[in-house]
Amino acid sequence: MNNSKRAKLLRFSITFLVLSLAIFLGLMLWDNYMNSAWTRDGRVRADVVMVAPDVGGLVGRVAVVDNQFVKKGELLYQIDEERFHHALHEAQAIAQTRKSEYEMKQHQSVRRLAADDEIVSAESRDDALYDAQIAHARYEEALTQVETQKLNLDRSSIRAPCDGWVSNLLLRKGDYVDRGEKHMALITSGSFWIYGYFEEHKLSLIHIGDSAEMKMLGTKYTVKGHVESIARGISDRDNVTDGRLLANVNPIFTWVRLAQRIPVRIHIDEVPADLILSAGMTCSVSIIPTKSIPRSALKM
Repeated sequence: MNNSKRAKLLRFSITFLVLSLAIFLGLMLWDNYMNSAWTRDGRVRADVVMVAPDVGGLVGRVAVVDNQFVKKGELLYQIDEERFHHALHEAQAIAQTRKSEYEMKQHQSVRRLAADDEIVSAESRDDALYDAQIAHARYEEALTQVETQKLNLDRSSIRAPCDGWVSNLLLRKGDYVDRGEKHMALITSGSFWIYGYFEEHKLSLIHIGDSAEMKMLGTKYTVKGHVESIARGISDRDNVTDGRLLANVNPIFTWVRLAQRIPVRIHIDEVPADLILSAGMTCSVSIIPTKSIPRSALKM
């Protein structure tokens, strides 16, 4: 074999090896993409408490700043108390009046019950007794109003319902707030989890209890956790109910059908010490199968 043939054979062998390696690597990448439980579409989520007052009025003081960490029971903002003090004093005055009326009616009833039948008729005794009972009920009603006004005064101080961070604070002193109107959001401490949105054909590879690794976007940090649950339904955009409660079916069918993405909830087990988690951060999620609970054991 001359040198020319040897050179051709060498070039052919190198080309064949490179092509074979490229095909092998391509098949591995395709298998990893199609048959591995992973997604780039992961989001950090957290429980958000929408803080709303139980009473309305002018905001007299905002006691926190944006992104501040607060403890449960700590004052967030104060609604002007003057009106509630007036309402409490009014209720207390009414209660005192009702108490005096009740004591008078009770005294009259006792006197009539003790009087002789020739002086006071049985009907008058009954009327006096009923008047005393009505006066007692009105007094109890007034006491209830006093307690209600005390509650309103106490709830004019809006306090944190849990430990967490104040988020996107826009409330200012002088704003008017209505009862039940949300003006502050609180990110609950210790409530962070991750939603991984997996393509529907990959759900068979995911089981409750499987380990998960989350690579935070653009960082070196990896968060570890495990699969907590799998969503059992998402909105069907092609079957919207119309005003007559009939199905509104889209007549257009595209040849390219994208796989639906199903939310998989990941419980966070381990967070790097210097990583600050914020709701809304994105990450890549990889599931490490452990098959701790077989899918057949899950309820349909």
